[in-house]
Amino acid sequence: MDTSPHRHRPGRSTFWSLLDDTARTELLGMGSLTHFPPRHVMMRQYDLTDHLLVIRRGCVKVSAASAAGYQAVLAIRNAGDLLGEQAALDGGPRSATLVSLTRIEALVIPADPFRAAARTAPAIGLALQQVLSARLREADGHRAAAGSEAVQARLAALLLELGAEYGRPEGNGSVLIALPLSQDDFAGLVLSSRRTVSRVFEQWRGRGWVTTGRNRLTIDRPDELKRLSSSGR
Repeated sequence: MDTSPHRHRPGRSTFWSLLDDTARTELLGMGSLTHFPPRHVMMRQYDLTDHLLVIRRGCVKVSAASAAGYQAVLAIRNAGDLLGEQAALDGGPRSATLVSLTRIEALVIPADPFRAAARTAPAIGLALQQVLSARLREADGHRAAAGSEAVQARLAALLLELGAEYGRPEGNGSVLIALPLSQDDFAGLVLSSRRTVSRVFEQWRGRGWVTTGRNRLTIDRPDELKRLSSSGR
């Protein structure tokens, strides 16, 4: 049986990539492989459910509603990532909503056997600790970037990352990103306002760097975005 997830991002350790073969086999035995269509709500904020997910294939948007009703996009998660672990570990309500951006294959694991395995299987417990630590570092990094990098640089880096992971070459060096992400989503991911992101996209369209449409974006000048991304660091 193939125990490795499909298409995990080079240079980034995922929960699944941190496990050894024995741990992967144990988790596969306690979980069930489930498929979700695009734009499906896989978990909903505030729900009281007791399972977690390991993405095997596809791309998931993580978002949370603020007290004022604003839906903030927190992250994009990919193959190999662990999701829903916080509520599964502490028994509390879900802290975020998960929506599939593409067709998803996920390993659905009940919370009780996962918690037991995290205590008794060192590889699983260590991988979980590393994931939780990485999430904290990621949150700190986002806050630091929001204060030190220009929105243009953060948005350029995000588009290049999405293009590398989910892009499709369109000829003449262009890359199509066909993910159902709105300008509100992009704004949340780069910790900015929709108005600012819309203005940046308008400038980039005018320069011929990107082409935007409903649920699709084409990077027409990736070299310019690379330059911009590098200059903001």
